[in-house]
Amino acid sequence: MPVQLDDTDVAIVKSLMEDGRKSFRAISREIKVSTPTVKARYERLVNMGLIKAIKPEIDLSKVDKKSKDEFDDTLESLKKQKKHFHVYVEGLKVKLKCEFCGGPIHGKPKVLKFAGFERFFCCTQCRVSYKDKHGGRIEMLKEQYKKR
Repeated sequence: MPVQLDDTDVAIVKSLMEDGRKSFRAISREIKVSTPTVKARYERLVNMGLIKAIKPEIDLSKVDKKSKDEFDDTLESLKKQKKHFHVYVEGLKVKLKCEFCGGPIHGKPKVLKFAGFERFFCCTQCRVSYKDKHGGRIEMLKEQYKKR
């Protein structure tokens, strides 16, 4: 079962779609939640794989003719690769794959949080196995995170 995003998640995604340069503070004022909430939710959306990147929208009318031709070629290439698209976000659900076994996550995912990261699993056994396999790396990341 896909994970249902709540109104706050949807509002953050919509805000970033309007202007990906907005700060967490600007988004928090716009949607009337705290800045740490926006930051945490953004990181969760990135960790879930819903937000892959924040990309610039280029105004080609500002580019000179020679450069514009090169941009047009690049844009056509991106369109063929389906790299640019708009997403309808109302009632958005995200399909998650288990970080350990790669299988689909049905129902509520089992979550492992560490050092500002979140990893999602289909079952507690996969979560435990992931911790066993990557325990050293997880501890190192926790130590680095504490030093910030």
